[in-house]
Amino acid sequence: MISTQQKRLLFQAGFFILFVLAPVFDLFRLDLNVKHFFFLGLHWTLGLDDFLAHRIGATEAGINIMLRGGLPILGVIATGVWVSWKYGRLYCGWLCPHFSVVETVNGVLRRATAKQSIWDKHKIPERNADGSVTRANPWYWLAVVPLALAFAFAWATTLLTYLLPPAEIYGNLWHGAVTRNQAIFLTAGTIIFFVEFMFARHLFCRFGCAIGLFQSLAWMGNRKALVIGFDRRRAETCAACNAACEHVCPMRLKPRTIKRHMFACTQCGQCAEACSQVQTKNPQGTLLKWVEHECALDKSARDFGHHDEIPAYCYQPGPQIKTLKTPPARHG
Repeated sequence: MISTQQKRLLFQAGFFILFVLAPVFDLFRLDLNVKHFFFLGLHWTLGLDDFLAHRIGATEAGINIMLRGGLPILGVIATGVWVSWKYGRLYCGWLCPHFSVVETVNGVLRRATAKQSIWDKHKIPERNADGSVTRANPWYWLAVVPLALAFAFAWATTLLTYLLPPAEIYGNLWHGAVTRNQAIFLTAGTIIFFVEFMFARHLFCRFGCAIGLFQSLAWMGNRKALVIGFDRRRAETCAACNAACEHVCPMRLKPRTIKRHMFACTQCGQCAEACSQVQTKNPQGTLLKWVEHECALDKSARDFGHHDEIPAYCYQPGPQIKTLKTPPARHG
């Protein structure tokens, strides 16, 4: 059976491929040459050409703007806010092509330095939650830098194909005939992304990404939203654990703390999986798991002297969330 993390990896890989190929097949891109969008292979304009040619009036032009521009934008925003309000930063943890780069670089950097970030103060223990061992080897630096550079160039190139015809960009690259402006964009983009992927990828996800920020704000507004809950009634069980849940978190968060301190949580679920592996022989089950509704209140409302009782059913041994399409049951 495919695990939750394997499914998440498939979602990430699929969306990354879609991110790269969307401009190639005109699924979505803005063409600066023709000065309008392409969507699902069709020209997506606001229909103002007829207005400028005096073939339609201002009223009809206004309706075109609302139907072709306003409603689609509002629809996307409303859908994103609703999903974020209910489930948190699922886009970040399960789809975002940037976050998949973050996790990939984290993994290789750990093999080079025993840290997921060069800014971490302490090294990650060699023994993983599943019992396997990962030892640091400085030779992996020979993979870290080229990998970050390759991702940076891929991102810069892909973003350029969202603005100019992909056939032109890839053709120019293949023949070594990029224009001056294209070379400036690719060089500057590659340098910026390389620095970010190497030194500031977590900071960008936490504070620099507008999409992630708005998801977190919507999520924080719903105290009963999906969250990684912690059964603090059995906190003493953690005494035999080496904080495996914290070591695997790609955002460098502490999953056992209150929701306010997990503002940037991407709902990747790696902490819950690590806890379940450590507690695999515990008949009472894991201490960390996805919860929502009343079960989420202990995590979201427990602050400033607020201590809601945890319903007895919240952490009873049972199935975890299986896929993104199947929200967790009310009983946790």
